[in-house]
Amino acid sequence: MPQWPIPGEPLAHAEPVSADGRLVSEEEYWQDWYHSADFSYEWNNGRLEEKPVSDFETFQVYLWFLELLRHYLRLQPIGKLVALEMGFRLALRTGTVIRKPDLALVLDSNLVPLDLTDSSYHGVFDLCVEALSTEKPAYIHRDLVVKKAEYAAAGVPEYYVLHREQGNLAFYGRTRGSSVYSPLPIEGSGDERLVRSRILPGFQFRVSDLIRRPDLDAIRCDPVYSDFVLPEWTRAELEKAQAEQAQAQAEQAQAQAEQAQAQAKQAHAQAEQARLQAERERDEASRQRDQASRERDAASRAQDQASRERDAALAEARREAAARAALEAELASLRNGST
Repeated sequence: MPQWPIPGEPLAHAEPVSADGRLVSEEEYWQDWYHSADFSYEWNNGRLEEKPVSDFETFQVYLWFLELLRHYLRLQPIGKLVALEMGFRLALRTGTVIRKPDLALVLDSNLVPLDLTDSSYHGVFDLCVEALSTEKPAYIHRDLVVKKAEYAAAGVPEYYVLHREQGNLAFYGRTRGSSVYSPLPIEGSGDERLVRSRILPGFQFRVSDLIRRPDLDAIRCDPVYSDFVLPEWTRAELEKAQAEQAQAQAEQAQAQAEQAQAQAKQAHAQAEQARLQAERERDEASRQRDQASRERDAASRAQDQASRERDAALAEARREAAARAALEAELASLRNGST
């Protein structure tokens, strides 16, 4: 028969058992259960309440909203965020509870500052956010009914419930002088329904974006988010685009100037060519005029020469005629003398 435990075999560790529902004093809670390693517990008027775990997609909604809020607080550092395990004490008329919101905000204007060494908050949060678990109806009731009433009675100005389904999303705010919540006004309709915080000036988001969770780098140009999601990136891109546009315009202007200069050079070359052509034509016309003048002079000299030759021929003909006439007269005289 084997002996137990078998030598050399690792001992099996028992699965941790939840203490949900156990009655403990507030002192015991802070000392033994507030920082429990296996489970996260809240304390409800003497009884431990295990915090449920949300499904992964709801966790993604939580992360998207957290990132959006961090971008807002980066540009408007008016408060500090705490998450998951930091609790705060609510002394209510119905008893005392200690809650650990999944996400909470302490404004710098809060009368109780949040110290860097605090592991619990000694005041009342300005915003509480719970990522809803729908595994059990009791979990839904705790976040949507019980905690809603507790946070409102304790004076938490705003309370948001996040979930992967729009039907389970909720956004509440306290109006001045009221100890109960009313839904925050939702502007618009359909996919454009918009929630605006009353305690965070300018912080807003579309309800549908919690479900879609668009990339934050992509929504920084969206007018809903552009004032607080990476506006310096958008400005840098705009300045870069403007610089590139100015450079393109300068290059275009330079190209146009170079083109105008080339056209001017071409026009100048054409004008010079026309001037040279005109000079050649004038020279040719002058040459032709000189040639014509020389030809006229030659013709005139030829005509004068012809005229002189005619005159000389005529004079010669007259002399010959006179000589013949004298000869004939002499012959006639000779004939008459012989008779």
